[in-house]
Parts: sequence; C-alpha cells; structure tokens
Amino acid sequence: MLKIEQQLAKMIDHSILHPTHTDADLERECAIAAKYNVASVCVKPYAVSKAVELLKGTDVKVGCVIGFPHGNSSSAVKVFETEQACNAGALEIDMVINIGKALGGDWDYVEKEIRAVTDTCHRNGAILKVIFETDFVTQTEDKIRLCEICTRAGADFVKTSTGYGFVKQPDGSYNYTGATLADVELMRKYAGPQVQVKCAGGVRTLDDLLNMKAAGATRSGATATVAILEEAFVRFGNDC
Repeated sequence: MLKIEQQLAKMIDHSILHPTHTDADLERECAIAAKYNVASVCVKPYAVSKAVELLKGTDVKVGCVIGFPHGNSSSAVKVFETEQACNAGALEIDMVINIGKALGGDWDYVEKEIRAVTDTCHRNGAILKVIFETDFVTQTEDKIRLCEICTRAGADFVKTSTGYGFVKQPDGSYNYTGATLADVELMRKYAGPQVQVKCAGGVRTLDDLLNMKAAGATRSGATATVAILEEAFVRFGNDC
C-alpha cells in the first residue's frame, strides 16, 4: 500500500503550461515530475513527444491540453488536436469546453463536442478530463448541466479550471479564483459515479490539496508540486 505522501503525489498532474515555458523548462519540470512520481505531467500540444521521451521508463503519464485555455477552437480542430496528441504518446487529455456555447445555452453543441473528443480519446486508449472554467461558467445550474452532459458522453473526469480564467476586477486588474471546494463538492454530487473530479487553479499548499481530496477530487493540477509534496513528506513521512 502506498504511503500517504505517495498517494498524494499520485493525485497530482504537474502542470507545464505557462506560455513562456521553454524546452529547458520542460526538461526541468519533467525531471521534477519523475523525482516525485506524480500521476502525470500536463503539457502543451507541441511538447507531448518530448515529454514522452523525457519520462520514458517512469510511471508518470503524459497529458496534453486541448483548446487551451479558452476553448474556442472548432470541434473538428479539438478532435484533430486530440488525435495528434494521442499519436504523440499522450494518455490523458484535458479539454476546455466551448465556454460561449455553454453560457449561451447551446447544450446540444456542447454535448456533441464533448462526446466527439471523448470518443477520440477512448479510441486511442486515452482518458478525457473536461474543463468547465468555473471562473467564467459561474451559474450552479450550468455546472450541474455540464456534469450531466459529461456523464452521458462518457468523459472520465470533470475539471474545474485552467488556471488561466482571468476575470477583470473592480480595480482594473485581472485575476482568477480557480478551484473552490464548493465547485468540487458540486461536481462530485452531480457527475456520475464513474466520473472522477479534478481540481485545478489555486491549489498551492498541502492543506489545499487535502481539502480538495476531502471534497471529492481525485486529481489536482499543480505547479507548486515541490512545495506541496515536500510538506507532505515532513508531515507524513514517519507514518507507516
């Protein structure tokens, strides 16, 4: 049985998604992912094949974002991106929904797109995580509807956020909230029992991760992987 800190490591999708990341950054972050034996890395589409090469021989899977970060690609492009990522070695896909279509209530479009990408993933032996972007999709009834759609479409995960859902604040600056306990609890309640929940955006401490786990998340996106897991080793390292 895995120790607590090892279990927590296997909750983490180590995110390597910042627009400024270089190939050198990718190598450094994949080394971190391998060192801590996390569940996966989550990389940009062009970086999949390199990440697969860097993580060969480890238990860390390679995931890829699709339609990231705003979900505005056409459905056909999302399917094509997914095919390319899977062909390059991605075993996990994190796709952003068409946010405007969801906010406009075009649920038929949203469901067809999710189903198309889900089918493409499963045909290629990959799993799909569907990103709602809860900083933009804020109405409870819309989140519930998305959970129901993802369940019907056969998606493997529902996911809160990209970490890039920046909203203009009253002072003119831009910021985001990211994952909240309330959203994780809602997703766990309304998604089918076979659908897992991933939180992402703002999970920066061990306590953040533990609270999300208690709320029902089984995966978490993270850039603060080292800080979270080093704290876990200190807190739980002597546990049997």
